[in-house]
Amino acid sequence: MNNKKFTFIDLFAGIGGFHQAMHELGGECVFASEIDIYARKTYKYNFKKYSPELFENGLFNEDIKTIMPEEIPDFDLLCAGFPCQPFSQAGKKYGFDDNHKSERGNLFFDIAEIIKVKRPKAFFLENVRGLVNHDNGNTFKTIQHILTEELGYSFYHQIIKASDYGLPQLRPRTFMIGFRDEDILKGFNFPPKIPLKFNMSDVWGGECSREIGFTVRVGGRGSNIDDRRNWDAYLVNGEVKRLSFKEAQKIQGFPDDFHFPVSPTHSMKQLGNSVAIDAVKAVGSKVIEYMNNLNKRGKPMNKTNNKGEWSELFAFIKILLEQKLLLSDKELNPTGDFFKINKITTENLDLEFIPVSDFKIKSIHTKTKEEAEIDISSIITDETLTNILNQIKAGSGTFEINDFEIIQTALGFSIVKGGNSSQKADIVLDIEHNTFVKENEGFGIKSYLGSKPTLLNASGNTNFMFEIDGLDNSKISEINQISTATKLRDRIVAINKNGGTFRYLKAEKDTMNYNLKMVDNVLPEIIGYLLMAFYGNRISNLSDIVNYLCDYTDILTHLDIDDKAMLINKLKKFLVDILLGFFAGEKWNGSYASNGTIVVKENGDLITFHIINMENLKNYLFENIKLDTPSTSRHKFGTIIQDKTKNYFKLNLQLRF
Repeated sequence: MNNKKFTFIDLFAGIGGFHQAMHELGGECVFASEIDIYARKTYKYNFKKYSPELFENGLFNEDIKTIMPEEIPDFDLLCAGFPCQPFSQAGKKYGFDDNHKSERGNLFFDIAEIIKVKRPKAFFLENVRGLVNHDNGNTFKTIQHILTEELGYSFYHQIIKASDYGLPQLRPRTFMIGFRDEDILKGFNFPPKIPLKFNMSDVWGGECSREIGFTVRVGGRGSNIDDRRNWDAYLVNGEVKRLSFKEAQKIQGFPDDFHFPVSPTHSMKQLGNSVAIDAVKAVGSKVIEYMNNLNKRGKPMNKTNNKGEWSELFAFIKILLEQKLLLSDKELNPTGDFFKINKITTENLDLEFIPVSDFKIKSIHTKTKEEAEIDISSIITDETLTNILNQIKAGSGTFEINDFEIIQTALGFSIVKGGNSSQKADIVLDIEHNTFVKENEGFGIKSYLGSKPTLLNASGNTNFMFEIDGLDNSKISEINQISTATKLRDRIVAINKNGGTFRYLKAEKDTMNYNLKMVDNVLPEIIGYLLMAFYGNRISNLSDIVNYLCDYTDILTHLDIDDKAMLINKLKKFLVDILLGFFAGEKWNGSYASNGTIVVKENGDLITFHIINMENLKNYLFENIKLDTPSTSRHKFGTIIQDKTKNYFKLNLQLRF
């Protein structure tokens, strides 16, 4: 294994078509996920000899929804042939709204979440040709937008047929490729097509009327050979023959020693769900070659950022220039108190900047210990800051700011936070107050230069489960199809009108439940009340929701909370703990990762909160936080989910300033 060229993960793995291709290219599979028990049996039988640790160390996951991205080992390449039925010509084409069997239409968003957290070097996705035009192209646009604009990867796609790379089968599929560290000089190309390695006559061992076979499918077997739906009947030596899994195995490119320890029916289904090995291998070879060239070239300096990232840089250089931070009251006004700044750096930066005098700073490289004195006023002026401020406020999406490039080059750095989503501290400071001196104090940065900042971002980790009792099941499909502008409220109302009552269960992810109980044992249930008030009654401000809950629900009695003041205190602690302490997807130990927050106001002024005055911070958060509605399709909530005899409903918690 030490000689492997790259590592990969295999999502929605089926019987391992991606695994087979990547193994032949020298890859090591470090995690795989497949929910079908029969496909799992075939997968394990064939790959345990190559990757025993995958099965011995619990890295062959059964349901992707049960794993947190943080629990997946680091890897280079993400491979996923995500479920195609919601997008295929053969299926009902519900797309992202498909809630059948584990919400398969939404599973792309699990891929996006893993990419967001693990930041692999590249991804290789496969789906049906119909994905490109599904919902008038909107589904594909959403996928591309998330991968490029939100996650920062490049994006290439092409319709690939198995016959383009030597296999005698049509099988047109959409291949999607992207790279993390690719700059504006994008240059990936799909490999040129090659001739067939063999034809259908070779497969049958007799004269076949077709050189290239039909696409191997799941189901629909037994149509007449002249039927337009026929895909498994062939004329061989003048006789009609039906495709068996043996022939399907050949035209899918699986090696002769690939074994199916399941029935012929299951074998055929598994092959119909798999990828064409040779096509994946040909494209995969180019992906790996290009990925390795990017590694040699090194990570480019980030010239384009979104408003939040530019705001972090803006705060960094403004602190360098002003060399102090004003403390804030709950209204974002200065209290008259301040911190003197004695050192500025970040957790990702190899440079420390130390103020020497007004407008003079010393930079020290933490590894080489090289020092340089810089006249900061010659690099950053009030006019420059105003220019940058206006460009940030006017920008949209990701954009360039040339003034920043000049400043960063002069100061010798290209990143502040560096895109690590697992950091609470965007900036690290040595601070001096009239009552204390602290070194390496972490501060988060919240900016009002764009849309209002979030306190808690929506994800699969912030879903909360409710069981629905008493609902007339004949109404479920009708309720799920409600698509009004206020569809979540209207679905909740419709559930109640049809005899359903909601009973809070838990946070969907155990880690989130654990973290909430670290804050307060009854907090998960408090969140349940908040979500029902928000989505069911359209009350968004947290303080207004609390007033509603205390006036119109049994929250205080049910949770044995003495009074409204106690409920508010529990929520204030929760808000501070999110801001400074825990991430929804990581088990929290109760400690704070940063001790303060810097707020970038709309006019560009910096103001800060710190735990030395916790009450101001608590009051600011409680009075300025509202619940927000994220994408229901991306985060997989807001529809009735049937599981055997029970019905469930998920609501998502997103908190915004």
